[in-house]
Amino acid sequence: MATTIKQIEAVPASYPETTLYPREVLAGDNPPELSQVWQRIESYIAYRYTARAVVWTVEGEGDWTPPLAPATIATVEKWEGGAWVSVTLPDGPYGYCLPSDGPYRITADVGGGDVPAGVSDAVARLYEYTRGISEQFKG
Repeated sequence: MATTIKQIEAVPASYPETTLYPREVLAGDNPPELSQVWQRIESYIAYRYTARAVVWTVEGEGDWTPPLAPATIATVEKWEGGAWVSVTLPDGPYGYCLPSDGPYRITADVGGGDVPAGVSDAVARLYEYTRGISEQFKG
């Protein structure tokens, strides 16, 4: 069974625009960075809305599907004889078929598409929640 053992995800250049709830700006207000809120939301979902590079290390023989979407595989390499060697993975019934144990290093471009209203709302709500906590400890 193919298993993802490591995932290295680059930080995107920017995150999607998010409509926040209108709120009065307080004197000395230091709201959280919206990028921090997006990073927290993304830790719970397998979909990315802005482009970034991701590298997965996968071991084992069998079917494998990228754990993040949408993903466009750029390169696949297999560790052979002390070096990474470029290989082509055949399509399988559940994604790609890894024909032998590996390990494999799979590099992809991940991200794109429109942000659903539910995700955008979750970002706005978490932003306001985090902002409320920071105001509570100001003083």
